[in-house]
Amino acid sequence: MNRFVFACIAPHGGEIIPELQGSFPARMSKTRESLTELGREMENAKPDVIIVLTPHGTRINGQFAITDSERMEGSLKENDAEFTMERLVDRELARSIAEAATKAGIPAGAVNYGTAAGPISCLPLDWGVIVPLRFMPKVPIVVINPSRELSFEMHVAFGNVLSETVQAGTKRVGLIASCDWSHTHDETGPYGFDPAAEKLDAEVVELIKQNELEKMADFDADYIEAAKPDGIWQSLVLAGAIPANERKVKFLSYEAPTYFGLICAAIE
Repeated sequence: MNRFVFACIAPHGGEIIPELQGSFPARMSKTRESLTELGREMENAKPDVIIVLTPHGTRINGQFAITDSERMEGSLKENDAEFTMERLVDRELARSIAEAATKAGIPAGAVNYGTAAGPISCLPLDWGVIVPLRFMPKVPIVVINPSRELSFEMHVAFGNVLSETVQAGTKRVGLIASCDWSHTHDETGPYGFDPAAEKLDAEVVELIKQNELEKMADFDADYIEAAKPDGIWQSLVLAGAIPANERKVKFLSYEAPTYFGLICAAIE
């Protein structure tokens, strides 16, 4: 039995959360509907734990950062509203992943804060985790932050280790690659405009539809810098964790209603 019961690529724009849409309900409505569908599919898969790969959590330069706190808590503010979330951490799985990565020669560190255990052992939840988890079943989590100082090949290798660790256990595991895409779609956005954004997002959509996630590693560094996606690293970890011959991809939606791109896809 494959212990990965469901996986997905999901975005993390704050307004996707219904409670934070404010007076712009249509702006990310397509993505909101798709994430609702992904949430239903994750619920139906009945995971015991959900692993979330996020670009915005606690970082360790040159290492994969893996949560090892008792719990995680965070809030997100948009459109004069606030959404708060708390989740327990599956520390057993988190430590197993960190130990397996280290044995495989992959730089990885388990991260905690406050106290070794108990209610004060609490790391912050970032928006890359909060947004997709808003639509998912409330089960324990493990949050992993990739490192852009490491090669794309190392991210795929880490995904391999992630898979080996999950398959060696007994728990049903969900996997979320939390990814926003190019951030240079709009000249009024914080990163300005670059035509590379539309081009790279279109190529990513096709790679996902064709079940060729591994080919994201072929993007040129200057091309990535011009488009400024934040989803490549998490997608490559997912690609390593669930090989192409085991992936059945269902592409749900793409939109870029503001300055960054949003993609939803199920991996069944």
